[in-house]
Amino acid sequence: MTVRIDRRKFLMGTTALVAAGAAGVMPAWAQASSLRLTFWGGQARADRTYGVTDLYKAAKGTDVEGEFLAWNDYWPKLATQTAGGNAPDIIQMDYRYIVEYAKRNAIAPLDEFVGGVLDLSNFDADQLEGGKVDGKLYGISLGANSVAMLINTAAFEEAGIEAPTNAWTYDDLIAIGEAFKTANIRGGMKAIMDGSYSEPMLDNWLRQRGKALYTAEGKLGFDEADAVEWYAMWAKLREAGVCVPAEDQALDTGPLETTMLVSGKAAMIPSNSNQLVGFQAIVQDKLAMVGYPRIAAGVGGGHYRKPSMFFSVAGSSANKEAAAEFLNFFISDPEAVKVLGVERGIPCIAASRDVVAPTLDEQSQIALNFVANLGDLLGPLPPSPPAAAGEISESLLRTLGQEVGFGAKSPEQAGGELITGANDILGRV
Repeated sequence: MTVRIDRRKFLMGTTALVAAGAAGVMPAWAQASSLRLTFWGGQARADRTYGVTDLYKAAKGTDVEGEFLAWNDYWPKLATQTAGGNAPDIIQMDYRYIVEYAKRNAIAPLDEFVGGVLDLSNFDADQLEGGKVDGKLYGISLGANSVAMLINTAAFEEAGIEAPTNAWTYDDLIAIGEAFKTANIRGGMKAIMDGSYSEPMLDNWLRQRGKALYTAEGKLGFDEADAVEWYAMWAKLREAGVCVPAEDQALDTGPLETTMLVSGKAAMIPSNSNQLVGFQAIVQDKLAMVGYPRIAAGVGGGHYRKPSMFFSVAGSSANKEAAAEFLNFFISDPEAVKVLGVERGIPCIAASRDVVAPTLDEQSQIALNFVANLGDLLGPLPPSPPAAAGEISESLLRTLGQEVGFGAKSPEQAGGELITGANDILGRV
């Protein structure tokens, strides 16, 4: 999913988070008889989540008051709440931000509850490790997923060509784009959105080249030549009419409804395997998914099984044990698992997977099979990104992509500025 946060909003949010760390933890306002929960996502995720909170109230008698926002609204609000000591008890957390929030004490370590109200004895080891920072457990993975290319199969049928498979390459993408141009379907639908400022696409492209976004030490894992080549490749795709023009891509403001796939301007968008369910709920055409394109035939390793997201407990929560008990219910109660399906990813407990598999609809089965059968696309889980990764992605990478798209900067200028700007941001942390 493509998202955008303007630099002022993002910096306001991270400034608030820093202030929270400096000021220390303030008392939470939640009462012991209730819990507050916040998460990002669309209505489909909200319906499933609230279905589980209803089950929890019926089973435990505890109210769980939930709130959900679009991704680009979520993080500034959460940072502000954290700074004010009013963060919800249970926080949906992302892999890119978990290090920053943990180091600011904005989320609490959960180790003291493991073996008590939090039973992780049968939890997938790789997913458990993904929620640790400096050896302590700060997040419970809500599912494993992988980046994926979502595809409007009906659009490919109208264009008269076959949809790509996991074997496709960037050269194939050019050929697909030419076919869409020739067919001129749906008022000029393009093959793909502009992926030049998609951090997951850049990450995948770099990993196939034996590089990385970030090293284990929190430094950049690529150089200026890589960045220039990245922007130049997308400039070529843009000029050839393979991807949407900048003025269309600018209409994508974050919510699923504004993405190029839902608005009908592109037949493919980079996303995540768990998001197929949410997209299919608001798109009439049948959707499918494949891996990201390969840089050359036979080259793989760009994908990995990533914790789709976590639930963490706020450092300011007065109800940490109760929150941990809710987390345990969320990931292991059979009825809760049935309600959740795989919308947040493939469950991380074998028993939960066994419970959910027979209940899955077609889209959920597609997601499960995709993650389970990545083959040679699959590489190792990278280290957690540095604390500043969110700012680099939202305030630098995307801005530079837009500026190249609108012709304000050349790929050479943007490539140099990406490296210089990213190093400056990393140096401030």
